[in-house]
Amino acid sequence: MPETRLAASADTSRRSTALGILAMTGAVACLATMGMFIKLVGPDYSPFQATFLRNSVAACMVVPMILWTGGMAAFKTKHPWGHVMRSTTGVVGNASFFQAYALIPMASVSAVAMSVPIFATLFAILFLGEKVGLHRWGAIVVGFMGVLVALDPGGSLQVGSLFALVGVVCWALTIIMVKKLSVTESPYTIVFYYMLAGVIVAGAIMPFVWITPPWEIMRYYLAAGVIGGCGQILMTTAIRLAPASVITPFEYTAIIWAVTYDLLIWSAHPSTTTLGGAAIVIVTGLYIAHRETRRGQA
Repeated sequence: MPETRLAASADTSRRSTALGILAMTGAVACLATMGMFIKLVGPDYSPFQATFLRNSVAACMVVPMILWTGGMAAFKTKHPWGHVMRSTTGVVGNASFFQAYALIPMASVSAVAMSVPIFATLFAILFLGEKVGLHRWGAIVVGFMGVLVALDPGGSLQVGSLFALVGVVCWALTIIMVKKLSVTESPYTIVFYYMLAGVIVAGAIMPFVWITPPWEIMRYYLAAGVIGGCGQILMTTAIRLAPASVITPFEYTAIIWAVTYDLLIWSAHPSTTTLGGAAIVIVTGLYIAHRETRRGQA
């Protein structure tokens, strides 16, 4: 009987991990598709308008799920201003990425965006006092080299690439804030206040940048909001079902979606520097995740 229970438990764990991997793969596909719809909107509209509409639609999907799962406890917080700061960096990060999508190929944005874990590791050292050994310091240095290759400063450095870099910095800072909030706040509370404050922060900018779009453009915004909300739900599901060390590598499938959309919709071929920089960033990101996992096990 004990052997039967162990076998059943192992089988359940394998199914949970497989579903977690499937959810992460789906989340990445959804978020890449959201970026594609934002790129279809084009540069004529403010990225903050895209952020506001995307967050508003996604909030209508995600907030009820949070309240259903976490209950009224999601309202309880000890650090309201921490949520405001986290939401502000999240809104600026989203707007920066959306502006980058409007200006440069998706593959170029994706190559820079994949360096978020590298910047987050650096900021954890600076702001959280985390101890990092020689191996992870080496990975950080190599990762920054990969970012420089992807940015191609000696060749065709573009404004869109700089917006992508600003987005990376903002989202890395957001990760640090989430780590600090997680000490006292539940995951439901963090996500709930991000969605709520994100809409309010982006909404406060709307009187200065709003341009009423025609239906042809509005449908792209709505599609981005719906599929972005689905991506958030799938991402949360993946984290709940499988260990981070297992699902992290599947985040890097974003570059496949980005290259595919570039080719199919805009007939844009990725440059050698973009792919080379992406490869360096992916390898160093995976190595940092591996070292983090070993550190956690120790």
